Amino acid sequence: MGFELEVGGWGIAFFPGEVLAPLMFLALIAALLSGYPVAFGLGGVAVIFGLLGIVSGVIDPRFFSALQPRIFGIMSNFTLLAIPTFVFMGAMLQISGIAERLLEAMGQLLGQLRGGLALAVVLVGSLMAATTGVTAATVTTMGLISLPAMLRSGYDKSFASGVIVASGTLGQLIPPSIVLVVLGDQLGVSVGDLFLGSLIPGLLMAGAFALYVLVASQLNPQLAPERLARTAANVAPAQLLRVLIPPLVLIFLVLGSIFFGVATPTEAGALGAVGAMVLAAIEGGFSRSNLAKVCDETLRVTAMVMAILLGSTAFALVFRSLGGDAMIREVLVNLPGGQLGFLVVSMAVIFALGFFIDFFEIAFIVVPLLLPSARELLGPESLLWFGVLIGANLQTSFLTPPFGFALFYLRGVAPKEVSTAAIYRGVWPFIAVQVAVLVLIILFPALVNTLPALSQAS
Repeated sequence: MGFELEVGGWGIAFFPGEVLAPLMFLALIAALLSGYPVAFGLGGVAVIFGLLGIVSGVIDPRFFSALQPRIFGIMSNFTLLAIPTFVFMGAMLQISGIAERLLEAMGQLLGQLRGGLALAVVLVGSLMAATTGVTAATVTTMGLISLPAMLRSGYDKSFASGVIVASGTLGQLIPPSIVLVVLGDQLGVSVGDLFLGSLIPGLLMAGAFALYVLVASQLNPQLAPERLARTAANVAPAQLLRVLIPPLVLIFLVLGSIFFGVATPTEAGALGAVGAMVLAAIEGGFSRSNLAKVCDETLRVTAMVMAILLGSTAFALVFRSLGGDAMIREVLVNLPGGQLGFLVVSMAVIFALGFFIDFFEIAFIVVPLLLPSARELLGPESLLWFGVLIGANLQTSFLTPPFGFALFYLRGVAPKEVSTAAIYRGVWPFIAVQVAVLVLIILFPALVNTLPALSQAS
């Protein structure tokens, strides 16, 4: 249905069905950039444009009866139950002090190498990623513990900051990652397969960071002074085993139960939460007050995620009823370059949005819009690979100045002598490394598909 408008003596045909969807998309961008809470911005835009659609006759009011079963479907989604369990596990481990002892022991062990303390940060960041999957907790913990130690040892401020921030973001890709749990739900892909598929790329990313640290330290001795190698003390094997065994046991408990088919990701998250409490009790970090803090953090994060998911569900329903999903699919499918053009544009959009909004918003807003085109252009069998690409891309965008979230986490705990500009300078080499690994994942899908295929074959 259209309307005839008189503007300056000219008759202009106005068709709400053709303009409401683009206007709704622009309104969403404005709401996101305004700083207003994302969940309420999504819901508010959905309500406003839903009413406009009804008034203009584009939307049948009965269409909104589909919203209720969608909401109940979200509330009964067993996969999403993994989110609070993994958040609980990460928060409990942060309190237990395991990361502090790991950094101290690994720093002493690798201190004889030039750049050894930075290498220890990368290794501990990888272990923390495999036990918590929470970037904020990892970056904050390592920033508080390792950054002062690296500065006292004479490390370059930018280099030290870049190592900590980059290592802290490994939790986006190395399982068990909350990012992968959410992406698995949105893409309709098994979370266990996503965990398996991201294992090699995640380890590849960590290995690339470690290689860069060693090479950069050798080529530019000012980044990691030689005097650290002369004063380093060896750590006793018993001490190293004592700090390594607890997180390794927890990693095997969570990931091993998933990979060997003993438990689903949700059940494994519950095992991890119980295991984290046991480890905290062993290390003397379990108390009623700490448990209350962990539960409070878990409740806050989970409530935020569910509110965003409900708002995005309402937005997606109205947007689809206005023909917005068909409009976006038409644009993406007809991009020049076919599959490559779609990958370039979709990765660029996700990368750019990572400057401004959290990965939850990207997963709940952008991924459903890209999904129909991904199915058509890449094929349903490639959605697993596409999900790992998104995870690796989000890891890169969270590092990129000026709005990378990981940069803000470190800025909040860094000493005053470390400027924001120094943090920004330090991350650029690691961004280049991440982009290189992302290109490798695009060029060699076997990096993602091999382990899930072997798991299904067995």
